[in-house]
Amino acid sequence: MDVEKEQQDPLFRQGLEMRKSVLGSDYVDKSIASADEFTEDLQRYLTKYCWGDVWNRPGLDKRTRSFLNLSMISALNRPHELKLHIRGALNNGLTRDEIREVFLQVAVYCGAPAAIDSFRLAREVFEEIDG
Repeated sequence: MDVEKEQQDPLFRQGLEMRKSVLGSDYVDKSIASADEFTEDLQRYLTKYCWGDVWNRPGLDKRTRSFLNLSMISALNRPHELKLHIRGALNNGLTRDEIREVFLQVAVYCGAPAAIDSFRLAREVFEEIDG
C-alpha cells in the first residue's frame, strides 16, 4: 500500500492519526507495511471508515469508545483484537480497575467463558507492560 498516496485522502489521514493514537504507531505501521495485494483493501477500509470516520465522530470520546470495544470484542471472543484493544484502552486513559469492571459486566451478560478469557488476556497484557 502506498501510504503517501493514501494520505492524500483526508479521511485516511485522519484515520491513520486516530489509529496510531489508540493502538500505537509501531503496531499500525507494521499492519500497513505488511498489507499485501489480498489485505491492503481491508487496511484501507479500516483506516478510513473505522478509524477515520467512526472513531472521530463527536458523539463519544476515545475513552468511552474503548469501554465499548472491550465489552464487544470480549463478547465476540476475539483474543487477538482484545489484547490490542486492552492496550488501546490503557492508552485512552482506562485504568486496570475499570478494565476489570468491564470484564465482570461481560461475565454477567455474555457468560463466564468470555470473561475468563478476557481476564487472562488482560493479565498477559499487564505482565507484558510491567515486565
